[in-house]
Amino acid sequence: MESKDKKIRRVLKGEVVSCKMQNTAVVRVDTVKIHPRYKKRYTISKRYSCDFRGENIAAGTKVMIEECRPISKTKKWRIIETI
Repeated sequence: MESKDKKIRRVLKGEVVSCKMQNTAVVRVDTVKIHPRYKKRYTISKRYSCDFRGENIAAGTKVMIEECRPISKTKKWRIIETI
């Protein structure tokens, strides 16, 4: 018998940058990396288009996002909670 394993989904923390679209918010996720040779820390920020429904989210809100199935061309993440 086959057992259906639940797919492990990535969860990231970030800050809402824009929420001007309908049912879509843009979340910026910052990650700190270390340069391999010089051992200097630097920040990389990436923006994700996230789906949210029925919540009032303003710019500057800290949120947790979760990977999900593709909802549109750019939306592949969903807001699961506000921090």
